[in-house]
Amino acid sequence: MFPFKTSIQFDRKSSQPLYLQLSNQIIQYIKNQTLIPNTKLPGSRVLAEQLNVHRKTIVACYDELLMQGWVESIPKQGTFVLSNLPVLHQQKLDNSAVSDFKIQTGFSYYKNSILSKKTIEKIDGFMFLNDGVSDSRLTPIDEIARTYRRVSSKKNVFDHLSYGSTYGNDTLRTVLVDYLNTTRGLHITKENVLITRGSQMGIWLSSQLLLKNNDIVVIGNTNYTSADSTFLYQKAKIERVLVDENGMVTDDIEKLCKQKQIKAVYVTSHHHHPTTVTLSAKRRIYLLNLSRRYNFAIIEDDYDYDFNYNHAPILPLASHDTNGNVIYIGSVCKTVAPVFRIGYLIASKEFVDEASKLRGYIDRQGDALLELTFASFIKSGDLDRHIRKVMKVYKQRRDLFCNLLKAQLGDLFEFEIPKGGMAIWVKLDSKYSWGNISKVAKKHKLEIGDWQRYDSAKLKHNCIRIGFATYNEEEIYELINRLKNTMDDFKTQIATAY
Repeated sequence: MFPFKTSIQFDRKSSQPLYLQLSNQIIQYIKNQTLIPNTKLPGSRVLAEQLNVHRKTIVACYDELLMQGWVESIPKQGTFVLSNLPVLHQQKLDNSAVSDFKIQTGFSYYKNSILSKKTIEKIDGFMFLNDGVSDSRLTPIDEIARTYRRVSSKKNVFDHLSYGSTYGNDTLRTVLVDYLNTTRGLHITKENVLITRGSQMGIWLSSQLLLKNNDIVVIGNTNYTSADSTFLYQKAKIERVLVDENGMVTDDIEKLCKQKQIKAVYVTSHHHHPTTVTLSAKRRIYLLNLSRRYNFAIIEDDYDYDFNYNHAPILPLASHDTNGNVIYIGSVCKTVAPVFRIGYLIASKEFVDEASKLRGYIDRQGDALLELTFASFIKSGDLDRHIRKVMKVYKQRRDLFCNLLKAQLGDLFEFEIPKGGMAIWVKLDSKYSWGNISKVAKKHKLEIGDWQRYDSAKLKHNCIRIGFATYNEEEIYELINRLKNTMDDFKTQIATAY
């Protein structure tokens, strides 16, 4: 007979009821065939006495096992392990505790060789270079929290807790129409707006609707790597054109159009990612004319429209588009904080309708309460006030960062002071390699990161993008100091080697 008294263990401090602890353990013994089919379980009184629990605990346990289908109750005979229960074939663990068990994949699946695994392992004491993100410490979290509580306390809040629209919250769409028409010079209605979970969803939806196998999308010879990966995952063919001090070279785009059928051009017109240059007015008009003549879409990713330090924001291509060729993508993630996954895709009603249907396959809807919160946050003027505040801070950080980098490492790094954005494009002296530098940097508790992602086209330009906005003044001094110590150490190693 199975030794229940010595085999069953209860954790009386656990929040899990005793009857569930007991039933789970009995199920485990049934699965590993310690309790085989047709085994008769002790009567409730007998087992209660053996385990020193109330009889009701045993009765509840047996009811649970019966409900789950592990046992069967035969009148006047008792409770038995189900007679026709199949044998569960399991991999045996060699001298391993259950707590050390790691799930193994028991089926085939398709692996993704295109998209990179984006995980940042934070190490205490280390500083990490980023390619331009906002400082989360400046997030107006109190204002957002108050707005969220106010939205949640309204009588009609329950109307927003069920399934909603794949287009996004109707109130936020309406607010964005007024806001984008005023600040971006757009001429849109609510039917042109799809709320997304950040810019990346907009890029993905656009690529899904525009591109099939071997369809051509044109990008810069340096480009936002997540967009590259999204297009490649769609099995599109990427054609790269030169990016100079005036942005993407539109003459090169025209040459491609004369030779091949172009489906889309992806552009970060305001501050090209990663180089930060701005697409000139002449090339903006030229690109719009090309899109009309050759019937291709322009995916305009305006990821940091709000951050300009030397001039007012430049109106996007979408503000000049009268032919419906531009898909305009933006978000509040960069402006406020990356955690708030709220963005937008602006396009013709027909395209937005299709994007909305497609969005439903991967994301039934957004977070209605968060979207309502940001609708109020935008409409009240809080967003604009936040932008004005952080603009001053980021401009000071840009100036300090660039001045220190020039003074301390100007002999090793070349860069232009960016007119906007949250990062600079830095070229390392051709005598050195970022790969070797990154190894030495770790000794000084500085993580360079995946420097190779900035050269997907294999141009060997020896440049990386370094963000400055996320560091305060003290941290900027420390970052430059660690970078200088890294370079001094590296140069010493080279001199010693020779």
